[in-house]
Amino acid sequence: MSDRKPAGQFIDAAIDLLRRVRDEEADSVEAAGTLLADTVQNGGRLFAFGAGHSSLAAQDVVYRAGGLALMNLLAVPGVVGVDVMPATLGSALERVDGLASAVLDSSPLREGDALVIVSLSGRNALPVEMALNARALGVRVVGVTSVAYASQTKSRHTSGTFLKDHCDIVLDSKIAVGDAELTLDTVPAPFAPASTVVTSALLQAVMATAAATLADRGIEPPLLRSGNVDGGHDWNGRVLEQYRDRIFYRR
Repeated sequence: MSDRKPAGQFIDAAIDLLRRVRDEEADSVEAAGTLLADTVQNGGRLFAFGAGHSSLAAQDVVYRAGGLALMNLLAVPGVVGVDVMPATLGSALERVDGLASAVLDSSPLREGDALVIVSLSGRNALPVEMALNARALGVRVVGVTSVAYASQTKSRHTSGTFLKDHCDIVLDSKIAVGDAELTLDTVPAPFAPASTVVTSALLQAVMATAAATLADRGIEPPLLRSGNVDGGHDWNGRVLEQYRDRIFYRR
């Protein structure tokens, strides 16, 4: 490691990753943003899903100031963040076959919608099955994952495949297997994960692209404003009412 302190080293590592995804994933980000814009324009609904810490990036684009009001969270009980007790149960649920099918069967997802699935490893049964079954319903799927896992680990889904194998568009976060950017001789394990920083940035880049694409087509993007600015609540009330048939987090 360099002479820079760990805090600076971590921020430098995160910046390097952000530069990589900016440069190497530009076409995929553009394609994903265009897919979401197409979905909005065609009357479809938008959903985001992530399990465990991957759910943090999914939640960050739902009911978000400056974000698309139509983005809904597809929640799976027990795997949304680390709210389940014990927290290790959430990791176990990600490996349960059939859970994604049960969730999709009771969800509002339908043909013509778009689903963003966030999974760092993309190897567990839940995200793989979610992508497989969603596409079978006629839902377009955008996967946000680290492609490196597919070459360095084994899938935990019965098909032997990864999330990346069942998506219309894949965004590669470039995160190394293990999700830890730093090492020290005095610390027995790698530390300082950057996946949340990078994945959230990727998704916000996609949202920005979708909003700008809609505007370029002469369509006002259904954006939310901060409730902490004057007029924000009135603005949001208008948007939420206009698109109430495509918004599910109000119900």
